[in-house]
Amino acid sequence: MVEGTEMVRVPVVIYRGGTSKGVFVKEVDLPKDEKTRDRVVSALFGSPDKRQIDGLGGADPLTSKLAIIGPSSRPDADVDYTFAQVDINSPTVYFGAVCGNITAGVGPYAIDEGFVRAEEGETRIRIHATNIGRIIEARVPTPNRTVQVGGDFSIDGVPGTGAKIELNWADTAGANTGQVLPTGNPVDRLTVEGLGEIEVSIVDVGNTGVFVRAKDLGMMGTETPEEVDANEELIRRCDAITTAATEKLGKITLATYVAPPAEYTDHITGQTVGADQSDVLVRMIFMGKLHKTYAASLTNCCGTAAMIPGTLVNEAASESIAQQGQVRLGHPGGIADVEVTVEEKDGKLAFPRISVCRTARRIMEGYAFVRREVLEAP
Repeated sequence: MVEGTEMVRVPVVIYRGGTSKGVFVKEVDLPKDEKTRDRVVSALFGSPDKRQIDGLGGADPLTSKLAIIGPSSRPDADVDYTFAQVDINSPTVYFGAVCGNITAGVGPYAIDEGFVRAEEGETRIRIHATNIGRIIEARVPTPNRTVQVGGDFSIDGVPGTGAKIELNWADTAGANTGQVLPTGNPVDRLTVEGLGEIEVSIVDVGNTGVFVRAKDLGMMGTETPEEVDANEELIRRCDAITTAATEKLGKITLATYVAPPAEYTDHITGQTVGADQSDVLVRMIFMGKLHKTYAASLTNCCGTAAMIPGTLVNEAASESIAQQGQVRLGHPGGIADVEVTVEEKDGKLAFPRISVCRTARRIMEGYAFVRREVLEAP
């Protein structure tokens, strides 16, 4: 941080990672005191304010995200990555989960900022996700030992194409609770306020997901963000399911409702997505709204859940996924693919590869300014 008279400037880079956009900051450029750090972060984004008009946030949970990058604190990793979700309507900064989409920008950032030396052709970067204490391996294309941006790979929810960045989440299986099925069961019954008992599947890969049948919520699984966001009762029910699962585990969970493949409309392009284009429909409730696409951190979780016999995701998914080794998730903005390798060891399922591919792009670099009084607040 560089101090001026009334304002303090903070070196920042903005990246689009997957279907999200975030502010990247070096750990050394933020205050060490956690309370002061969080005040600075909220001020950088312009929170609390539903428009985030006085900061870098875009008034949407998908653009109110922070990546803090530093040298690796463990010998088996190349760089440390701490993710923060910045609340829009309160001065709260959440560190309890990891964002898969923003993770796509960590490898390119680490190379561009000198944390990692690029190799010829492709650079493998072992990212220590400090939020969950596990390693995410990124494969970044680096022809001529520089980060490649352009390419012919596309992901739904992002216009155009770019260079493909592969993220392997295998090490994050059971990261939050110690096992992929935290309760040991593919299906549990939760007692939920306002709903009574409801069947759910709780799966821990990257982040911990709680999955429920769309029909048990009176939904089809084909809803648009506009339809869901206007349905206050549905949001309340999903929040109650999340709360019940979180209390059961003592860990943060994220709620998704699932349904068998069906035709629906991509809310971004207006095009029809055929029933034969997906293996399972997913709709994720995130910070009181429907996620406009689907979180990459939940993509790997949901894809793994689909491969586990008996889960509600497996129940809803196409039978062909086991042979394909791939699950196509139909989300509001199109399709998200995840490749999952399944092995059986000592009577238990193991997942040596859980791969999600994204694109990323550096958008700007420079200084953001916060008022000095933010640093000096008691």
